[in-house]
Amino acid sequence: MTERLITHLRHVDLAVPDLARQRDFYTGAWGLSAEHTDSGIAFLAAEGSPEQYVVRLRQAADKRIDLIAFGVANPSDVDTLAARLATAGVTLVHEPRALHTPGGGYGFRFFDNEGRTVEISADVAVRAHRKIEAGESVPVRLSHVVINSADPEGTRAFYERHLGFRLSDTLMHPRMGEMMWFLRINAWHHSMAIARGPHPSLHHASFEMRGLDEYMRGTGRLLRAGVEKIWGPGRHLAGNNTFSYFLDPHGNTVEYTTELELIDEDTWHPHLYDFSDPGVSDQWGTANAMDEFVAAKSFNDPDKGLFVAPPV
Repeated sequence: MTERLITHLRHVDLAVPDLARQRDFYTGAWGLSAEHTDSGIAFLAAEGSPEQYVVRLRQAADKRIDLIAFGVANPSDVDTLAARLATAGVTLVHEPRALHTPGGGYGFRFFDNEGRTVEISADVAVRAHRKIEAGESVPVRLSHVVINSADPEGTRAFYERHLGFRLSDTLMHPRMGEMMWFLRINAWHHSMAIARGPHPSLHHASFEMRGLDEYMRGTGRLLRAGVEKIWGPGRHLAGNNTFSYFLDPHGNTVEYTTELELIDEDTWHPHLYDFSDPGVSDQWGTANAMDEFVAAKSFNDPDKGLFVAPPV
């Protein structure tokens, strides 16, 4: 098994045609804070997170995932991972070097098997953050990112082989076969999941709330604001977390969640869940039915310009 050096998920970066509209949504209805701004770029933080930012937005002609970023413990681990990937023939966007994004640090970028840009970094300055109080319905942190893949088996193998991700659970359907794989990089049930889809794209980005009350307050606030809800509220079986899925102004699916399962990695055995059983998708039975129309909302537009590195 590949040694796991990645410790946590840092941020997800999105290119969008209308930066101002997208920034207003995430800093208004969604509850993030605009910590840093630059020409054509906005860095958005979660109040409860030590990460400098959890979402970066970039003005661009096409909508796409620019980058998914993960942290490691120290610069030595950055160098080790970069050397491991280069030796395996993985294309590096740039070698390990000083980073010039907020918080600085030391890191490198590479392309995964489907052309997504991924960043690995260490020594990023800790952001001054705070404890989210009872009743505050704002995100505490970025919980996980789910990607659509036209080659999910290959994508899963890439992240397991090269980066030490481990399988927590799998969703399957009697007619369609295996459809989603939940991968972890620490004791959280998943920091990334891979969904079988028609093309590479963002499936959804999920944000952790303080607790059930704050999760429901946030869900209600978005409904009252007229934000389009596509699924929820409910509670999944895989990961045991709550879910309310909404669409941002550019049609990306974003999720409020809480109580994602912490597992004992020494004793955990992955499950194979049949999501045609309604109790797998939603233990509570409170969400609208997951059907092909709901599922299609999270297929998203195909990511264009794969293997083109976004600006630093």
